[in-house]
Amino acid sequence: MAKRIQIQAHGGPEVLEFVDFHPAEPGPQQVRVRNQAIGLNFIDTYYRGGLYPLAQLPSGLGNEGAGVVDAVGSDVHNVQVGDRVAYGTGPLGAYSELHVLPAANVVKLPEDISFEQAAAVMLKGLTVQYLLRQTYELKGGETILFHAAAGGVGSIACQWAKALGVKLIGTVSSPEKAALAKSLGAWETINYSHEDVAQRVLELTDGKKVPVVYDGVGKDTWLTSLDSLALRGLMVSFGNASGAVTGVNLGILSQKGSLYVTRPTLASYANSAENLQTMADELFAMIRSGDIKVDISQRFALKDAAQAQIELSSRRTTGSTILLP
Repeated sequence: MAKRIQIQAHGGPEVLEFVDFHPAEPGPQQVRVRNQAIGLNFIDTYYRGGLYPLAQLPSGLGNEGAGVVDAVGSDVHNVQVGDRVAYGTGPLGAYSELHVLPAANVVKLPEDISFEQAAAVMLKGLTVQYLLRQTYELKGGETILFHAAAGGVGSIACQWAKALGVKLIGTVSSPEKAALAKSLGAWETINYSHEDVAQRVLELTDGKKVPVVYDGVGKDTWLTSLDSLALRGLMVSFGNASGAVTGVNLGILSQKGSLYVTRPTLASYANSAENLQTMADELFAMIRSGDIKVDISQRFALKDAAQAQIELSSRRTTGSTILLP
């Protein structure tokens, strides 16, 4: 027997249950990981609330964690029992003491990266890797707009952008978060609670606007993001923190300057064991060099996952939050 968080119906944080369950034996190409730390992410609330579909109910939650391989299937060759591993691409069920997942979804964790660091950074760090290095490959010298710059993904993006020689303009909701984003490497910040974001982007770029906007907020920032883009700029809409972008009229892209838009997911980039390991190795190298420092600002016991999600959704967290089994 082991403990996990599960839901039997979609809803608010109150639907999260801390229960006993029988962990499955790994199939031929699966591994079972004894989690030492578990990542908390906005995407978890999308599955809980029903924005993203679940294969069945009851269901576990969570895509990200780090721990020690507890058992392996007969056809697994990339890891063995006792190996330190991390994962950030699911499948769901990481909010658990034991998690069974495809061997292709785990990466070997170097000894100099801790379980807590890995659990706090895998999903967010791999997201920043594909955003800045693949979706729109930054070469250095660009000025970009990144929403929610003091959040989990944003705090890593600030550091990675600075290391690349990129001027990141970050949106924030308070002076405290502005100071945090600046300390992490943001070139400038815009407090969206009382500043006009698009107007400030125009001023900060001497009227040029930006070639790319990275937007994990969604509905509330959709038009602001488009208005911040230069001619033929790329809108990268990668999250829904304020709700999903719906009812989009494609004509608005032509009206605002022949803009491009993409709605990427990590799974589409980390779509093979080789790609995933390559992305993770680049992330680990950034941590090892000190270019990215993993900021774990909140730790909750696994049983308190509901409270952790409340804090996250209320924008009361900074940096990363982890759950401890």
